[in-house]
Amino acid sequence: MKNLFIALLSMLSLTAFAQDTKYPYPKTINVNGTAEMEVTPDEIYVQVELREYDKKGSGKVDIQTIRNNFLAGVKSLGIADTNVTVQGYSGWDGNYWWYKKNKKQNPDMKAGITYWVKVSSTAKMDELVNKMDDEATQNFFIAKVSHSKILEFKKQLKIQAVKSAKDKAIYLADAIGEKIGEAITINEPNEVGYYPQPMYRANAVMMEQKMAGGDVAAPMNVDFKKIKLQFDVNVVFALK
Repeated sequence: MKNLFIALLSMLSLTAFAQDTKYPYPKTINVNGTAEMEVTPDEIYVQVELREYDKKGSGKVDIQTIRNNFLAGVKSLGIADTNVTVQGYSGWDGNYWWYKKNKKQNPDMKAGITYWVKVSSTAKMDELVNKMDDEATQNFFIAKVSHSKILEFKKQLKIQAVKSAKDKAIYLADAIGEKIGEAITINEPNEVGYYPQPMYRANAVMMEQKMAGGDVAAPMNVDFKKIKLQFDVNVVFALK
């Protein structure tokens, strides 16, 4: 009998404990918030591929001359050294001794070098095209685009997405006569934006005409497609 009494007392204690430790948020609302914006790129990365070539009556124009002339041209446009980076070599790795040795063994070897040049506008890209050595330039295209304040924009959008979720929770809860309480969980917003390839055919046409020795068309006032940024966030609020 004593054991039965102890067992019943234990069951009553567990029941009372369970009642006192109920889930603190019995009613919740789960909502998604979205924020988006479009920005025009102000960081344009142009890839330029240069290669040695044979100049009629003068012999081969070496990679050092081509490199020096290119960098001088870039500098004359007011483009900082920090905005010019080497992306790769072909037949030459920057070691002049190695280069000279291989040239002796293979006089017909054409060395090449590839640069990325960061400019802030399509107008500056036009100027860069006009500074290029037509024969040395093997390729010219846009490698990528971005914006100098891209991290700041992303932060602003994340905040807006969370506020959007809260606004949505308020009017949805109000529709059933409820009020929202504190936020229980906030998942970090997921980026669903994209960085489009630039739509700038004018420069490509100019470059092709220059390399073909034809008349160069006047630059067109064409800009890039805007970068679209979008963030989605999920937030759970308590209802009260």
